[in-house]
Amino acid sequence: MDFKQIDYLLEIRKTMSLNRAAESLNVSQPTLSYQIRQIESEVGFEIFQRAGRNLVITPAGEQFCSQLFNIRVEMRKAVEQCQNIGGRYRKSIRVGLPVRSALRLLPEAIRTLSSEYPDILVTPVFHDYGEFDRFLSGDTDLEFTETGYFSKSPGIKEEHLYDSMIYLIVRDDDFLASRDVISEGDLRGRTLMVGGGSPPQLEAVQNRVINNENIGYYNSHDHDTTMVNVAVGSGVCLSPGFLMGMDPGYRWIPFDCPEYFDCAVALKDNERRPYVNRLVEILKELYSSYRGPL
Repeated sequence: MDFKQIDYLLEIRKTMSLNRAAESLNVSQPTLSYQIRQIESEVGFEIFQRAGRNLVITPAGEQFCSQLFNIRVEMRKAVEQCQNIGGRYRKSIRVGLPVRSALRLLPEAIRTLSSEYPDILVTPVFHDYGEFDRFLSGDTDLEFTETGYFSKSPGIKEEHLYDSMIYLIVRDDDFLASRDVISEGDLRGRTLMVGGGSPPQLEAVQNRVINNENIGYYNSHDHDTTMVNVAVGSGVCLSPGFLMGMDPGYRWIPFDCPEYFDCAVALKDNERRPYVNRLVEILKELYSSYRGPL
């Protein structure tokens, strides 16, 4: 099965019409029908069924096409990345991040590195918080992490960047939005968004607040879902400062607690490429003089 056949399947899934898919793909309908039969014969299950004049996708076909869509997206990214490297750039650095705001000064660091190494491409690779499979497998060169996370992992070192405090996130029209700092007691009677794979420090604060005060809680799947819930007024949430974006409509207020996040960048002990080590040095230099919110 090749990528042209994947495109055939995905276009049929999109249009749910052989005629429209064939027209969009600039192939004949008999050619498209033949290709579908060939694919189904190869994979061993039916992907589409005829229901009168309508086309129906089977449950197996739905799952299959969903996976193929993800594969096609990753393939397109890989091609674009290699086109960039092959055209203007000689080498690349891939930096793993949970969200774009985790390394707030990364764009400035990239600009500085580019002035010294104009043929080096730096690419952010976004993933769920704490998922380091790509780094461990060598797919990324640097990873945003917390100091101590890789302390028991041989061959990996961590370079401290900054300490990130915990913030309360509320709507900008919330009565708490005018406060300069929030204490546990300020949350009495409110609903707190929790869950979504919160790191241990944050869980400790959440549990303490819920147990000590008259506070309700609401399970929220992930950070993005939580932000939507805050926006619609379902509750408030506590969050590490390194997740702080610039989205309008929210207020991030420092929360009075001893817990914080010791943020670092991880790399391999045997990393000898000068441009990778230079990017780490630039990040450390930038954060050492940064006085903005973290």
